[in-house]
Amino acid sequence: MVTITNTNYSVGDFLIRIKNVAMAKNKTVSVRSNKQLVNIAEALKKMGFVDSVKNEKGVLTVALTFKDKRPRLMNLKLVSKPGLRIYMGVDELEEKKGPSIFLVSTPKGVISSLKAIKDRVGGEVIAEIW
Repeated sequence: MVTITNTNYSVGDFLIRIKNVAMAKNKTVSVRSNKQLVNIAEALKKMGFVDSVKNEKGVLTVALTFKDKRPRLMNLKLVSKPGLRIYMGVDELEEKKGPSIFLVSTPKGVISSLKAIKDRVGGEVIAEIW
């Protein structure tokens, strides 16, 4: 079942839904899809937090990755919000090393902060995952 809601910030809504599904230990979440959400879901798949991404008939279905009966994605914090976008260059991303990984929207697409540092690109920091 897909809940259709009108929201100002579909990216934030999508990521918080994924976090809530993970905390409830459910396996899948379905939302109305758009190009940016598909790109974010694919980036999460490349980072290993999501098992599969299906985009059929305008509905994006994401299956979470579990390890030892626990979802890999448990802690997620939105960084950019509609009223305040946060941008970081490569040097700032390098300074933020630690256990967390940032989800960054760059000219090369939505990628992890590790790949952004490797490719030497910066961009809008969407979320922090640890």
